[in-house]
Amino acid sequence: MDAPRTVAAGRTAASPTTARLINDRLALQLLQSEGALTAGQLKTLTGLSRPTVADLVERLQEAGLIAVVGESGAQRRGPNARLYGIVADRAHLVGLDLRTHSVTVAVADLLGEVRAERTVPIGPDDTAEAAVAAALAGLDKALAAAGAPHPHTIAVGAPGLVDPATGRLGGTDWIPSWHVALVGELRARRAVPVLLENEVNLAAIAEQRDGAARDHDTFVLLWLGHGTGAAVVLDGTLRRGASGGTGEIGFLPVPGTDALPTASGCDGGFHSLAGSTAICALAAQHGLPAEAVGPAAADAPAPDTDAPPAEAVVRAAVAAGDAGAAFLDALAARIALGVAAVSAVLDPGCVVLGGETGSGGGEELAGRVAGHLARLSPLRTDVRAGALGGRAVLRGAVLAARDAAQHELFGAGGPGGSSRP
Repeated sequence: MDAPRTVAAGRTAASPTTARLINDRLALQLLQSEGALTAGQLKTLTGLSRPTVADLVERLQEAGLIAVVGESGAQRRGPNARLYGIVADRAHLVGLDLRTHSVTVAVADLLGEVRAERTVPIGPDDTAEAAVAAALAGLDKALAAAGAPHPHTIAVGAPGLVDPATGRLGGTDWIPSWHVALVGELRARRAVPVLLENEVNLAAIAEQRDGAARDHDTFVLLWLGHGTGAAVVLDGTLRRGASGGTGEIGFLPVPGTDALPTASGCDGGFHSLAGSTAICALAAQHGLPAEAVGPAAADAPAPDTDAPPAEAVVRAAVAAGDAGAAFLDALAARIALGVAAVSAVLDPGCVVLGGETGSGGGEELAGRVAGHLARLSPLRTDVRAGALGGRAVLRGAVLAARDAAQHELFGAGGPGGSSRP
């Protein structure tokens, strides 16, 4: 049997079963990235022989993972012209973005295309039980709307520390209690894998796959929303740290604050310079509250209902031109302190200003941060505006769920291996 082109020459030959799994997974990855392909195109792209491709196409069809979705060429007919594509409805995935006062649910197919989405507001006075009940009801409605009563995998993005060893939330002193309760209920009530990940880490996954970091396998996402955070991707791998605390930049001691952060709170750290409340106070110091700066750009996206107030302030300052320039420059100087610290330790080469505020500032804010950074650090660092804003968390959750499902269905749980009952 031919070896796929990605297997290095000289490596110990795989068993027939392992070789089939490798070939099947390679073909499925190509069908995901390239779209529908003919058997001939699969042969060319994989480097496999025609009989090997014919065998894997038959196996994947029998497993319900691919199907004929059309024909190639207006004048061509027959087996050689058949286009094969992944069966998107083979599995449905759920992504959840947990915020302080809301939860957003997205239900997607195996290709990551969202079929239904629903946001559920959570009142500030709601009990944990009421919040969990409302979130679960929203999930059920989204699943019904997508025609997916039995999801394959659920991924949840939440603030706080996620212990890499246990998959449980830590640092719960500063996160809503209903977040912990909801994750527990999902794991108890749904007989499917429930993945839990820090929200900023998920945002980094989304910005790398679909956003501003698509051309980098090493970068840092600096999250600017209600609070601050960072996600670190080195050589294509998300780094979480020993306790899941990699990127807790809000606790970073920086000049310009009146105190130092403590083990129980980040007031006095970078959060006190670049969190939403601090940014709004800075705007007021420049005589530029959001309503006084002027309207946001006409093509600016509508703010999320749970978005930080700083997003509107920054968007308005950018739209105001010269009237907002001094404020934006002062904000950029603050943000550059955090970026300089990250660059000095990691030298990532690229920092993406993510979250609602980072995305709202656009290239105008990113360019100013880069200018201040060049005066603080000798290391060359590309500073970019995030492309996905606050929606990056939800998109990252969908992508994480998709990766997990595809790993099972396309890998050990795919044709030739065991599968979920």
